[in-house]
Amino acid sequence: MSGSMVLEGTAWRYGRDVDTDVIIPARYLTATEARELGAHCLEDLDPEFASRVQPGDMIVAEENFGSGSSREHAPLAIKGCGVSCVIASSFARIFYRNAINVGLPILECPEAVKDIRTGHRLRVDLETGRVENLTTGNTFQAQPFPEFAREIISLGGLTAYVRRRLRESGAAGGG
Repeated sequence: MSGSMVLEGTAWRYGRDVDTDVIIPARYLTATEARELGAHCLEDLDPEFASRVQPGDMIVAEENFGSGSSREHAPLAIKGCGVSCVIASSFARIFYRNAINVGLPILECPEAVKDIRTGHRLRVDLETGRVENLTTGNTFQAQPFPEFAREIISLGGLTAYVRRRLRESGAAGGG
């Protein structure tokens, strides 16, 4: 994959066990469009979030982010409100997979989480896993995604990735 995947944004800091019911409340699950879901992202935890978050901002959270039900709506809602990346101490496994599937970059970096507060400016290099807190001047190293996962994210999700792979192999449209 070519080109650097460097993101910059302001941090929104949350605690541990932010579950999928808090990320996108069940009453909104009839929506399927990311932008529509994003309008209600974290509504029950932080009613101001969806109206104040700016494109490129990042969610930073403690352990077990995305626990609970395995709804793909949760990472879609985060992506839909403009969040560019989620950095957490740890992620629930199903959320981790769903995030990659919908093209939402996530990084596990407990050391960075301890340093970051709401309002801090961050720079994240998805290719290297480097997390910089521009406010404190501290730098942290997360495990970067393997190249195929970075490609899925850069293309916007698994569906676009599969389509590209089929096109490249000449398998698409051979009906």
